[in-house]
Amino acid sequence: MPELPEVEVVKRSLERNILNLIIKKVKIKDANLRYKVDKIGISKLIGKKITKIERRSKFLIFEIGKTYRLLVHLGMTGKFFFTDNKDNKFKTSFYYLLNYKKDQKHDRVIFFLNKKQKLIYNDVRKFGFIKLYKSNDMLRISHLKNLGPEPLEKNWNFNYFKNYIINRKRNVKNILMDQKFVAGLGNIYVNEILFLSGIRPYRKVKTLENSEIEKIIKNSKNILKSSIKLGGSTIKDFSSENGKKGVFQQHFKVYARKGEKCSNTDCNKIIIRSIIGNRASFFCKSCQK
Repeated sequence: MPELPEVEVVKRSLERNILNLIIKKVKIKDANLRYKVDKIGISKLIGKKITKIERRSKFLIFEIGKTYRLLVHLGMTGKFFFTDNKDNKFKTSFYYLLNYKKDQKHDRVIFFLNKKQKLIYNDVRKFGFIKLYKSNDMLRISHLKNLGPEPLEKNWNFNYFKNYIINRKRNVKNILMDQKFVAGLGNIYVNEILFLSGIRPYRKVKTLENSEIEKIIKNSKNILKSSIKLGGSTIKDFSSENGKKGVFQQHFKVYARKGEKCSNTDCNKIIIRSIIGNRASFFCKSCQK
């Protein structure tokens, strides 16, 4: 599933391609995504301009005119394609190389834009969704209202972290994965953050020292910024809009490295894989305490 850096890369590429374009027509080829697409509601977007694109956690939010917002979650395999006025197709997201015949089979929703351009939502497994809301309803949306602070924002800091974990008995891996605590982190980046912080994923949060909390916050921000800069992590051939693959996966220290030697030069131990909270966790017993 795309995590914060991957969705941020998608958002930025969409901004460069479709911002301020007008929706001329919408074709829903398959409404049966995770939630059924509201055909009647979506039709109300015709004639309106895409005025803003935001990211909140792993969600994309399209501001359409002054009245409507589209909330999009990419699920496991959701992606956007963009076609220009010559019908050239470009990736604005990720996963695999362009394959016109294969891709077309999984195109679910097509937005026809002015200047003879199109935005195509493609989703192989259909775990993603597109929901329409009135702009003044955004604060009440169940998907968004209980989200914690963004890890790159100033309000995700030592004091917030310290106060949140008081009297909590959960392990550090699960609490970092909890979107109510911090929004946008997922399995890949939590594994990497904990390795760089020298903390085992099953440690109880109540055992964390102040210095360890500070390390988690600092490493979270640094890793996410680096991944965004490098174009997101390539899982199943992630590519940003210019066709370059995300390369952050080349810098993984522990994720998916079971049985390999620890990346720390002064350590000769092997990376271990275990299951925590139904998700794969990778760590080094020597470097993480």
